[in-house]
Amino acid sequence: MATYQFQTEVNQLLKLIIHSMYSNKDIFLREIVSNASDALDKLKYLTVSDDAFKDVHFAPRIDISFEGGDEGKESVLTVQDSGIGMTDKDLTDNLGTIARSGTKAFFEKLNEAASKDSALIGQFGVGFYAAFMAAKKIDVYTRKAADPSGKIWHWSSDGTNSYDIEEIAYDSEEAKKYGFDKSESCGSAVVMHLNDDSKEYASRWKIEELIKKYSDYIAFPIYLHYTQNKYDDKGKVTSSENKVDQVNSASAVWKRSKSDLKESDYNEFYKTMSRDGDDPLMYVHTHAEGTQEYTTLFYVPKTAPFDMYQADYKSGIKLYVKRVFITDDDRELLPAYLRFVRGIIDSEDLPLNVSREILQQNRILETIKSQSVKKLLGEFKKLADEADKARKSEKPTDAEKKAIEKWNTFIAQFNRPMMEGLYSDFANRAEIAEIVRFKTTYKPEIKDGASDMDTAKKDAGASAQNAADKTAGGEWTSFADYVQRMKSGQKSIYYITGTDENNLRSSPLLEAYTKKGFEVLIIASDIADIVIPALGKYKEFELKAVNRAGSDDELGVDKAEAEKKEKEFKPLVEKIKEALGDNVKEVKLSKRLSDSPSCIVVDENDPSFQMERMMKAMGQSGVDVKPILEVNGDHPIVQKLKDTDDKERIADISFVLLDQALLVGGEELKDPADFVKRMNNLLSK
Repeated sequence: MATYQFQTEVNQLLKLIIHSMYSNKDIFLREIVSNASDALDKLKYLTVSDDAFKDVHFAPRIDISFEGGDEGKESVLTVQDSGIGMTDKDLTDNLGTIARSGTKAFFEKLNEAASKDSALIGQFGVGFYAAFMAAKKIDVYTRKAADPSGKIWHWSSDGTNSYDIEEIAYDSEEAKKYGFDKSESCGSAVVMHLNDDSKEYASRWKIEELIKKYSDYIAFPIYLHYTQNKYDDKGKVTSSENKVDQVNSASAVWKRSKSDLKESDYNEFYKTMSRDGDDPLMYVHTHAEGTQEYTTLFYVPKTAPFDMYQADYKSGIKLYVKRVFITDDDRELLPAYLRFVRGIIDSEDLPLNVSREILQQNRILETIKSQSVKKLLGEFKKLADEADKARKSEKPTDAEKKAIEKWNTFIAQFNRPMMEGLYSDFANRAEIAEIVRFKTTYKPEIKDGASDMDTAKKDAGASAQNAADKTAGGEWTSFADYVQRMKSGQKSIYYITGTDENNLRSSPLLEAYTKKGFEVLIIASDIADIVIPALGKYKEFELKAVNRAGSDDELGVDKAEAEKKEKEFKPLVEKIKEALGDNVKEVKLSKRLSDSPSCIVVDENDPSFQMERMMKAMGQSGVDVKPILEVNGDHPIVQKLKDTDDKERIADISFVLLDQALLVGGEELKDPADFVKRMNNLLSK
């Protein structure tokens, strides 16, 4: 027997599971049964795709048995499968370590989930350890299919700091008990020695209840072993019979007709498949026939997957061929911006022994992917349209309120990845543009002393979020809504980008647009400067960033007046540029400022400051974006500066104008101490 220490992360995980605020212990059985199903899926695939496994006798089943449950007796719950099985190395890799990068972020998310709902643990791929919520000790007996050594292994741990692995003999009591003494046998038996607070799980009725609740749609038969007693009139046992019943329906839900399925069927299958404790936000079920025959069943969760923004995110799509599981680790089945989607693709036309290389260049799969994307985008647009229609209702019904709530949830959780599609999915860019949403400077009109927002907040049952969304008063809006509200003669859609919404809303860059009555989209996103320029136009309207030079063409400044003013301030502009030197690319008299003394923009051909930071973070050298400083000739500070020849004062004020514009724009100062020093100099005079 060899003793091993758990990986540090596993120790953290075990402490979290055993000692945290888990409220629903029941889910441990779901996790163990789901792992058994995965083991069967893997072996089923290998028997048809790998010659090394062609002689394996595949008889898929999951068996659950229990002992004890009585006062004073040890209670034991066993889940056994006839799946792929494990070697000693597999045991260490699968049950002794967490093979995941970004471990710190992983545990932050896991802790967050633990504080909300234990049912979420399965989403993190560590569901086996959930068994320690109910077990004081776990033994795993296993034998790997098609393993030339044919060895039987025993893994054991009490969930503290270490685990033991040993080889056991064919003629041992344990090998015989779990059927591993037979030459053709394979699979794993997870034996859970229940703690005193968990004896209720050593019960036929409790197990049946949990299987029906969590695992009814597992694609393989689950058999429950139990003893049925007969009693006389006095309650004494007269006879006992050992029985075995199948306790799940074992049906492939996605293959059934939509007309035969209720919403509860879809929801329960989703929970089984995704290991999410919550119902999905929506589902899309498609049967395609014709030149290609396939079935898809896609789900959108209510909350974003914990690894959605990690480079090593796990695909949520399982690929089947004629109901045979092929892979759940192919991130090419849907485009990356739809990585939050969970579900099934089942093809009738792909070969069963399809390899990963074939998958990547397979025309059949490419067609399924293309059609699936169009179907999903169509359903997302339908969801948006239903919410828009519901908002226009004076007295929204429960169904309309639900439509608004569903759409709000979708945008709150998935707007950012959907925006990625504007850049990455050229073929569907126009469709995605109808789905994504943005914050806005638009404010509803005041009517009879009450704003549309006030009225919306009084709607029966409407939440504050829904009310805000109803009028787009500082909340989400679409390109289509923006265009409907455009001023007569307006030719462009204006937007401003950055990282902080509050900073953007208070930006001096908005002043002239607000006075002119032009709405500006507020896009506080780290990817905005990549994805919005990639879109370029919405219908016939060009998208213009107000924080770029050249976006002030439509502000309607009198050309003759502007030229006169530029001539008047030319000497000052040159002095400011001389004082600032290489700290700026250019100094200009602003056409867009009305209240603030200065602002910064970037040249149309330069990357934004946000892009500059991203490029430097990726190791690209030589990226140094210099701002263009615009000064407001009507502001008292600039007026006074025009009338002085004090070079030191001009320099101090010039740097203060630049630094305060950088600060308001959400940028960091290169030398904060110098800024404070100059401010003190100016205040002391």
